[in-house]
Amino acid sequence: MKLARVAAVLAAASILVAACGGGASPTPAASTGATPAASTGATEAPAGPTEAPAVTPPTDPLGVVTIPPDEPIHIAQWGVLSGADGTLGTDSTYGVKIAIADRGGKLLGHEIRLTTEDGLCTPEGGAIAAQKLAADSTLVGLVGSSCSDETVGGIAAITAAGLSTISPSNTRPVLTAPDRGPEYAGYLRTAHSDSFQGKAAAEFVYNELGLRTAATIHDGSSYAEALQQVFADEFTKLGGKVLIQEAVSKDQTDMKPVLTRIAATKPDFMYFPVFVAAGGFILSQVGQVPGLENTKTMSADGTFTFDFVKAAGAAAEGHYISSPDFTAFGSEYQGFLKKYKDMFATKPLSIFHAHAYDATNMLFNALEKVAVQGADGTLYVPKGALRDALYATKDFKGITGTLSCSPTGDCGAPVIGVYQLTARELVKENFPPTAPIWPKR
Repeated sequence: MKLARVAAVLAAASILVAACGGGASPTPAASTGATPAASTGATEAPAGPTEAPAVTPPTDPLGVVTIPPDEPIHIAQWGVLSGADGTLGTDSTYGVKIAIADRGGKLLGHEIRLTTEDGLCTPEGGAIAAQKLAADSTLVGLVGSSCSDETVGGIAAITAAGLSTISPSNTRPVLTAPDRGPEYAGYLRTAHSDSFQGKAAAEFVYNELGLRTAATIHDGSSYAEALQQVFADEFTKLGGKVLIQEAVSKDQTDMKPVLTRIAATKPDFMYFPVFVAAGGFILSQVGQVPGLENTKTMSADGTFTFDFVKAAGAAAEGHYISSPDFTAFGSEYQGFLKKYKDMFATKPLSIFHAHAYDATNMLFNALEKVAVQGADGTLYVPKGALRDALYATKDFKGITGTLSCSPTGDCGAPVIGVYQLTARELVKENFPPTAPIWPKR
């Protein structure tokens, strides 16, 4: 059901009437229901400005957020902000802050307030962060989470509160699947689905590198487990053979037992789309296991940060990473990068800052469509209408591309590239690579 968009424009007319001498017509009453006073024949002072009629606040099945005249529009960004994967969420926070700055820090005459919550990149952390945010009756909308696991743990609380969240970096395919549960009604994303990333990685390995056997490793996260499976399925469809699929834990440090089992199968290629800590330990230990000397390696966007390069050390040279192709972003991206460096004194920390910027502006545009402004400046935000407006996003010109949302919240432009780390990128000042090596443009 699509709720009606409400726009209220109030005007107050000031009526200045002077009664001149006896027998003059009585002064008209303002439109307040008052009875006109009888003329006394005396000259009367001009009537003051009439008060505008009060606005009837909208109703909405999901509730209405009321923002008093001097209070801010409150949004939140949730996702991993600490630990080995903290750069993923911090990078998105920076994208949100740039979007706010581009609006002058205000929307609809109100200051914009940003709250952040650390979801720790785990289902448990996501649940705690989401429950805290869902309990805040001043929130109008969210950007996040960072990791798919956080959304798995927290989306039920967000949706039950009538809120909507737009993830810049969740890529697990089932989050926007047609058969997803009703708890995902408040979920959308500007990130790609890994159904695209896994397919692109398989095509690169099979068609570009010409390799025919592969092994995979995941870290138990919903993101990594799903992505390595998409890769395995697509690689097999192309004619390749997946020799072994292994798993490690996110906090595991000794990868040699797993790598030894993989080495026994003699794969041409190894795909481990995990997060920073586990990825660094895997890559740094590959060279210590006999039989993997000639095995090509690739991780994915969860490791697209210099923290991963630092953790892997010299072993990172020659390694491939599948991730969004930032050279396919719009022309505005270069200006965005300058703002990023000017505001935060660093190059981008990860890959999803632009997706967070687009998610924030999607939220702002939807708020402008549905919010109702009272005569005194009070703002009313109907949460169901806001959700409908987000899902109705069509041909939105973002810096990651032109975005249109599917009925299940897929809004991103899925353009994937493969990057290769060289000796140049092993120095922080030179990270990230300037462009993917595939597809060739």
